[in-house]
Amino acid sequence: MQKDEIADILKEIGVFLELKGENPFKTRAYQNGARTLESLTEPLAKLVEEERLGDIKGIGKALAEKITELATTGRLAYYDELKASIPDGLIAMLNIPGLGPKKVKAVYNKLGIETVEVLEQACKDSKLAELPGFGKKTESKILEGIEFRRNYASHHHVSAALNLAEPILEQLRAHPDVIRCSTAGSLRRHKEIVRDIDFLVSSKNPESIIGFFTDQAGILSVSAKGDTKASVILEGGIQGDLRVVSDTEYPFAQAYFTGSKEHNIAMRQRAIARGLRLNEYGLFKSTEETRDPKLRLDCKTEEDIFAALDLAYIPPELREDKGEFDAGEAGKIPRLIEWTNLKGSLHNHSNWSDGAESLEEIADHMSGLGCGYWAITDHSRASFQANGLDEARLRKQIAEVARVNQQLEADGNPFRLLSGIEVDILKTKLDFDDSLLAELDVVVASLHVAGSSEADNTGRLIAAAENPNVHMLGHLTGRLLLRREAYPVNQHAVIDACAATGTWLELNANPYRFDLDWRLWQHAKAKGVKCVINTDAHRNEHAGFLRLGTGIARKGWLTANDVINTLPLPKLLKELGKKRNKK
Repeated sequence: MQKDEIADILKEIGVFLELKGENPFKTRAYQNGARTLESLTEPLAKLVEEERLGDIKGIGKALAEKITELATTGRLAYYDELKASIPDGLIAMLNIPGLGPKKVKAVYNKLGIETVEVLEQACKDSKLAELPGFGKKTESKILEGIEFRRNYASHHHVSAALNLAEPILEQLRAHPDVIRCSTAGSLRRHKEIVRDIDFLVSSKNPESIIGFFTDQAGILSVSAKGDTKASVILEGGIQGDLRVVSDTEYPFAQAYFTGSKEHNIAMRQRAIARGLRLNEYGLFKSTEETRDPKLRLDCKTEEDIFAALDLAYIPPELREDKGEFDAGEAGKIPRLIEWTNLKGSLHNHSNWSDGAESLEEIADHMSGLGCGYWAITDHSRASFQANGLDEARLRKQIAEVARVNQQLEADGNPFRLLSGIEVDILKTKLDFDDSLLAELDVVVASLHVAGSSEADNTGRLIAAAENPNVHMLGHLTGRLLLRREAYPVNQHAVIDACAATGTWLELNANPYRFDLDWRLWQHAKAKGVKCVINTDAHRNEHAGFLRLGTGIARKGWLTANDVINTLPLPKLLKELGKKRNKK
């Protein structure tokens, strides 16, 4: 088991102990141990092998033994027993936004509530308002949280769906009876949230494909299994649907099962206007619905289908009926950005704040991936919960970034770290003075503690954009998909302010954020606002978020020219200096 997986289990143990009312110091020890583990600079396997875990500050003898058990066996009896001692309903309650361990423990101890359903009824009956530390407002928030979770119970992040889909797709591609295969539906369109995963295969032997698919590792259960269709439940409760068609039908099925409902309606209407009929089986020379193969046009690919309907090829991400038909008719579908166009990320964290790796480890990893640069933008002091940097620590970090870069240069490595900060946007100012911000290569300004007033939040963001030392605004609305709604913000007003000041907007590529939303990028682009696809990385493996963010950028119709971090380092540094030079 890897250190990050072990750290997550330690955090869970801390939560479970808090639920059981254990000594706060004991609870905190597991939280601190998890944090220490995430920040290790030595390989965990080496520390375990040499029995040196107990020597590390923040990891005592008892904790070292548990970490060792997890690292060597993948299991921890103490964790399993602790989790089994807590009613499942209490753990489910922890997933309700705004309901932490202390409140869950209170409703359980005082009212005997141990399921979400009973909790919901108790709120409706105003029973929680009588408890110390609750009140009517808390009841209302809990009810909102329960409704939020219920509405999104069958929704999943695109990252989770991709992680499940891609291994299965690779297995299907390798099967001797598979001619062509792909995903379809909202996953192929790269929607930020999906309900299920659609797989499409062409084959002359559907029966063998269905049997092969339903026997894949990671399938929890088989819901349906027919001659050409199958439905399964994958890990995390995501439904996977497979359809097997002939290779002649494949491009039509691929187009049909990929497009949104609105896109497909428009495609069928275009066909009818040309005396044709389009469905999942073909594009037919007919005025009536048909599957007659003699009437089917010879389209071997999706490109052929679009051409037959007098359209340029429309990439899957754009098939939402949001302007793609006008652009397709005019031959103005843009060449969308590819994730390989990106040279690095300008919003990332290290173990100086709440990241996992050191500057050296980050430089080594990102350089090895082929990046040209990577900005270190740790949290500022107001984000104390994230170990935010004060002025003295930030200046030390600037010197350390310079030292790492000097070593890279001496080694003949062209990769560079950039100094920076994710500075908090406070009520009336930024968390650091302009004189300090001006010393940094990159400044990301983010709203971490928003108010309930749209006008106030919007004003704070606009004021940050007007600061000549702020290069970009980070995760504009603060949303956490399937977890937390967006802050109230007039996004169009902020986009206008960015356009007026030359401030960039972040497309935060963390799959829980994808903020700015893809639906607003066409507007921002039209205003001349540049995008920065940032990972907001807290671990080295988060570099993979660049690919996810690029999928969202493609949905927003963005090209490589619209995205700042497609630039090589010399041109990027020039762009970083432009706004400051204006002042």
